[in-house]
Amino acid sequence: MRFGILGPLRVGGGESTVTAGRDRIVLAMLLLRAGRLVPVEELVDAVWEENPPATARAQLQTCVSRLRRRFTELGLAPEIIVTDPVGYGVRLASADLDVEIFTQGVEAARAAVRANRLAEAGERFRSALALWRGPALGGIPSRSVRRRAQVLDEQRLSVLEECVEVELHLGRAAELIEELAGCVDQHPLRERLRGQLMLALSSAGRQADALMVYKEGRHFFADELGIEPGAELQELHQRVLAGDLALAGRDRGPIIAVRALPRAIKDFTGRQDTVARLVKEIEEDGGRIHSIDGMAGSGKTTLAVHVATAIADRYPDAQLFIDLHGHSTHAPLGPAAAAATLLRQLGVPAERVPVSSEDRLALWRSELAGRRALVVLDNAVNAHQVVPLLPNGPHCLVLVTSRRRLVGLDDARPSSLPVLDTDEAVELLGRLAGAERVAAEPAAAVEVVRRCGHLPLAIRLAGARLAHRPHWRVSDLAERLVAAGPLAELSAGERSVGQAFALSYAQVSRPAQRLFRLLGLYPGGRLDSRVAAALAELPLGKTQDLLDELVDAHLVEEAGAGRYRLHDLLREFAVLLLDAEDRRDERRAALERLLDHQLSVTVAIARSVESPGSRRTIPAGTPGRPDLVAIPAAQGRAWFEESLSVLTALVRVAEEEGFLAQCWQLARACWRLSFDGGHLDELVETHTIGLRAAERLGDEAAIAVMLNYLSSAYFRLARFPEVIQKMEVALDLRRRLGLRSDVLSTLWNLGGAYSAHGEFRQSMARFDEAFGMIRGLDDAYGLANLLNNQCMTQISWGRYDEALRTARLHLLLARQANDFQLTENAIGHLGMIRHRMGDLAPARRILRVALHLKRRQGNRFGEGEVLNEIGVMERVAGRPEEAATLHRDALVAMMEMGDRIGQCASRNLLARAMLDQGDVASALDLHRRVLADATRLGIRYEQARALEGIARCLRATDPAAARAHLVRALSLFRQVESPERHEVERLLAELG
Repeated sequence: MRFGILGPLRVGGGESTVTAGRDRIVLAMLLLRAGRLVPVEELVDAVWEENPPATARAQLQTCVSRLRRRFTELGLAPEIIVTDPVGYGVRLASADLDVEIFTQGVEAARAAVRANRLAEAGERFRSALALWRGPALGGIPSRSVRRRAQVLDEQRLSVLEECVEVELHLGRAAELIEELAGCVDQHPLRERLRGQLMLALSSAGRQADALMVYKEGRHFFADELGIEPGAELQELHQRVLAGDLALAGRDRGPIIAVRALPRAIKDFTGRQDTVARLVKEIEEDGGRIHSIDGMAGSGKTTLAVHVATAIADRYPDAQLFIDLHGHSTHAPLGPAAAAATLLRQLGVPAERVPVSSEDRLALWRSELAGRRALVVLDNAVNAHQVVPLLPNGPHCLVLVTSRRRLVGLDDARPSSLPVLDTDEAVELLGRLAGAERVAAEPAAAVEVVRRCGHLPLAIRLAGARLAHRPHWRVSDLAERLVAAGPLAELSAGERSVGQAFALSYAQVSRPAQRLFRLLGLYPGGRLDSRVAAALAELPLGKTQDLLDELVDAHLVEEAGAGRYRLHDLLREFAVLLLDAEDRRDERRAALERLLDHQLSVTVAIARSVESPGSRRTIPAGTPGRPDLVAIPAAQGRAWFEESLSVLTALVRVAEEEGFLAQCWQLARACWRLSFDGGHLDELVETHTIGLRAAERLGDEAAIAVMLNYLSSAYFRLARFPEVIQKMEVALDLRRRLGLRSDVLSTLWNLGGAYSAHGEFRQSMARFDEAFGMIRGLDDAYGLANLLNNQCMTQISWGRYDEALRTARLHLLLARQANDFQLTENAIGHLGMIRHRMGDLAPARRILRVALHLKRRQGNRFGEGEVLNEIGVMERVAGRPEEAATLHRDALVAMMEMGDRIGQCASRNLLARAMLDQGDVASALDLHRRVLADATRLGIRYEQARALEGIARCLRATDPAAARAHLVRALSLFRQVESPERHEVERLLAELG
């Protein structure tokens, strides 16, 4: 190691350094950017800041000369400093500079963490940190140097935090306390370090000291910043107060464990033998999957949570819980949807959760691979729903509950849960209503639990009545249970469940009863008071009062601030009540109000996010209850993400119940948010249902709308023949109806579909027809959209001169239309065209601008396109490592958007970059996988690119096979008239 910047500047591998102040600044700047040229202007700014002399360049040359002489004195090659017209640089091997060695060591440590080799990771982190001799480039006052050196100092602190996390995991808390205390003194505002010190102290049994560290930090935040500590540090403080971090040196999980289990009830009764058996099996036999089945209301969830809580300390990294809705009025959660929820519980940001089901489940398994985690999968419908969610990690436990025995869950240890026996049931009633009170009337108590079917849920509901009615005798409750009458439809095998629900229902006011019945129409897990007010056609304040009454009666559960839900069985009970003959009109009117409310909210959000040109197909009309629709625009996307499953279910309900107009309109209103969010499965489902509804109505305009937007999902899924067929039907309908603007939009969308399918002549024919229609119209937005699609076709066809003229006109019109998305598209196209025409410098600048704009707009698909284009430029310029990074980022974006074409393109380009790095095996494997996917999807262009890539990988070792692949690639490139056919012809000529 010949140069050191992780501390005072060092040269020559020992204590030697450079003494002249300006020379030190110049060398520091060059070493901070080792391997790259530092422009003269930056060096001048670093040395002289705001007051450079007229002779600055000449003096800079003198500094460089002195540095070269100093290198010679120290036995170093003066050629280490290279000169270029642009500036200066240093050319070093990675082993020559301490910061490069540090970076490699950190990456090796992180790889060891990912592989769950924690002891190795700790050693590598410590070796890397040992390279630091003090603040980076200490003693050099230049603002430019200090600014860059501070970045290195920040990296050191971040790495130290990662190292401490590993060492805490390894049970080395006591050894870390002194070091952490010193770091917190030096950096009092770093919350993670403060939290780690609290954890180390707690693990060593020093809870009081840990609390004092938090108190000191809280005062410091208040005095210095005027704010409270962050949420994680506050949560950690609460956990220290609760004493659940006193691990006394045992192995522990991540710094702040994920704890998502529901609260275990204090009056758990009657399952002692089952609990003891399950805990023993888990602790002694190490079974990884345990299933608990039994009838509705038998207490499966309660038991699972109780067992999970009892053994939670064995799984400190994560304790997760999810209701799979296997037995409820709305569709069970699919494995991919469940994985998304579980990933959110683990803290994975929404933007990292893939759209693809396969990729999402893979990420879920990857996240759990190195964790000691406990997962409760509650209310499963069958083994097929559960198996994809089972983690691969050896230190994970899964508890599954279901009303059915999960045949097919081969590795699971099953436990069938019977109802409580009489003694257990009476004991539970006594815990709820008072042991002495129940013991005073033993016969009545037996009758109560018998009428409750010995089901824990029913007993709890009935016992709550006694607890809140201290003047009742137990026999009064028994008589009321008898008088309530049977509810066979809600029996779940036992009529007494319905009797218990009916008793609670009978005890609330008539307005609350009505609201409870209507809430059964809501298909989602959670709702807010606005939805309830719309259902009941009541003022918001009155609705809130009734919800509070239902919460008190345990008919509705408060799931969070202003959020409510019904237990599955209670929802079934509410639906049963509303299905009574004399309430059919009440039910239908309420359902119509619910649909209108959700449609109004969704329409309002859609209008805030869609471009002016596409808004014309959003359903019109004003909401019947404007007071219930107001959702801030900034919250619209978040509301939609949370409500997506509800909206999808309501589209189904609207069709089933004959609300056909609301059905297709609600599907349309959901389009943009579904499309932008990559929810393609939901988009296809809702628009397929909406299309059926429009066809039943005989509304040809609505049919065309549904075909148009259904095709957008098929386009992303690379189902081009279906796109073209549906769009042609929509085009005929809109022509017949005389919908000029819609005909135009259909034509330019059709042009894009033909282009993506490699039928460029058909594509241009559609564009030419659209141009003929739009001439003379004052429609800047429509023309800009048309030019956008035409430009992409011209680029794909290799007609770059035409594309350049189109893109420039497109940019002008997009700005006139004040449409940000069209503007950023035009800029991106300009960059792509200039790149392909060989104008590299302007292309790079334009593409960087386009990337910034697309990221600002959250346009992940467009971001992926631009990243791929820049990646190609980097690879051609001889920087395949940078290219591979860009293509990987592009692939992530395309996966999030569910775009199959973009994924194939990104993988093909990534494989080319990997080949240029010398990794032939990986490139070949990736190209072959793309070929399989592109062939299955019918994407001829990406098939051809994959075949060409395979040939490039094989030409050195198997020229005959390479030639065969090139021949196939050339045939496909010629079919789609791609300009890349010329490169394949050249490669074939080389092979002879």
